[in-house]
Amino acid sequence: MRYSVLILFLCFIIFNSSTCYEDMFPYKWPTIGISVLIRNKGHTLPYFLTCLYNLDYPKDRLYLWMYSDYNEDDSIKIIEKWAEKYASEYNGVYITTNSSGRLHPDEKSATHWSKGRFKHIIRLREESLDFAKKMWADYLFMVDADVFLTEKSTLKALVSKNMTVVSPMLKSDGLYSNFWCGMTEKFYYQRTEDYEPILSREKQGCFEVPMVNTAVLVSLRRKESDLLTYDPRKVNNYKGPDDDIIAFAISAKINDISLNICNDRPYGFILVPLEESDEISKDYEQLLNIKLEAVSRKVPLPLDNYLEEFVSYPKPWKFKCSEIYMINLERRTERRELMEMSFKELGIDAKLFKAIDGMKLDLNDLREYSITLMPGYEDPYHKRPMKAGEVGCFLSHYYIWKEIVEKHHSTALVLEDDVHFIPYFRHKFLRLLDEIKNIDWDLVYIGRKILLRADEKYVTDHTTRPLYSYWTLGYLISERGARKLLDAQPLSKMLPVDEFLPIMFDQHPNDTWKAHFSNRNLVALSAAPLLVYPTHYTGDEGYISDTEDSNIVDLGELDHTVKHEL
Repeated sequence: MRYSVLILFLCFIIFNSSTCYEDMFPYKWPTIGISVLIRNKGHTLPYFLTCLYNLDYPKDRLYLWMYSDYNEDDSIKIIEKWAEKYASEYNGVYITTNSSGRLHPDEKSATHWSKGRFKHIIRLREESLDFAKKMWADYLFMVDADVFLTEKSTLKALVSKNMTVVSPMLKSDGLYSNFWCGMTEKFYYQRTEDYEPILSREKQGCFEVPMVNTAVLVSLRRKESDLLTYDPRKVNNYKGPDDDIIAFAISAKINDISLNICNDRPYGFILVPLEESDEISKDYEQLLNIKLEAVSRKVPLPLDNYLEEFVSYPKPWKFKCSEIYMINLERRTERRELMEMSFKELGIDAKLFKAIDGMKLDLNDLREYSITLMPGYEDPYHKRPMKAGEVGCFLSHYYIWKEIVEKHHSTALVLEDDVHFIPYFRHKFLRLLDEIKNIDWDLVYIGRKILLRADEKYVTDHTTRPLYSYWTLGYLISERGARKLLDAQPLSKMLPVDEFLPIMFDQHPNDTWKAHFSNRNLVALSAAPLLVYPTHYTGDEGYISDTEDSNIVDLGELDHTVKHEL
């Protein structure tokens, strides 16, 4: 038997798939009781329940135990509607709802964790633990309703770890996650050097930690699991707070039961718990942040059509801009679709600008556009001439500048199609517009690669005067700014657009290149901190470069006859 277990283990390691388990043994998958406590999660439930249903695990091996009370939204209505359609597919679905009011007697608000609320949660956690045991479930999966398991094989992967307690590491919109790497003697969170390498998945695997929460799989087949509890009163010599999570961690510690967090896969996402001073509306913003994060990672949160009626989107608008452009190559359909998802979530009314494709440029006919490469140009990093993709990229931005001037757009936002919007983007973008409305500017970066951060000076609370930078991920540009760029006649001495812009605001280190442009008077600012970042960096899985992957061009010998005027 031990050899079969070894083969199974190797099968999981090599193929990262549950099919090995099914092929090796005639056994059924272990039964799992899934416990979910729900309160005021009407905004997360459509996504949570969709992810739950999508899990690749035999539904006849799953029991669902759900409890919902003290709501002031549609949580109960959503649960009941979902159960009406899908409950029959599971071994059993047990739902308890309680319309006992909006607050516990000693609560100040729905985000206040009063003593009464803690005791209530502790009791429910213990009830779900007892329920799973009475159902003779092999495992209990304790999961909160603001967890989004985008990795469909999560349950099979966790079961395969063969651990008493194991959690999938979940990503939030910040540094928060569902585990601690350190705990003080007074049971407070303690930051350690181990935390960020695990969170960033710089180190991958399963790690023993002092605390896991929010999504926890417990093996009830192991005798030692009987020693685990969420009730402080059942923990010998317990001196901690009346907190279910702390009590569980201490009960594991004193019984030498390891708690494990696994980040071997990107399992999914989690919302940051609200502070007592927060309004529930902040949770809606956090959900938006997570949805944008998921889109940028190419794993949008799935939404069952049956639950779409419970999801709303903001009305699209221009965010106080005359126009918002999104540059996209026609062949990059996935990027376009992902950006459109982000726009829908944010309420951005953007105009699609079909990029000039360097792969399709007929270099013999580029003289029609009167394009001449800057003499002696060499990429500062790769030490090679300009590429066709960079020519196409420049022309795409150039055409937008032309349209801005022709249509007299006072303010335009230009976005490339591979950007990730930071958390709370809407608020921070509108704040930026408010800060710059009474100061002089032509161009404001909202996304770039900063090279000299320490030397940049602040102009307002959230803007700096940019120095030499790379990238044109996103920028605001005025009609005056666009006109200055066009007046420089850049097609007659072309270089990449992210080299051209720093020249025009006179912060480029190459004096030879700068000498080709006499009026370097573009007034540039930058958002600080930045508002958009690349979805992928060089070397990341899924990274694609439409400039580096194109051919080198040499237009130096082209005839300069102009057949068409831009």
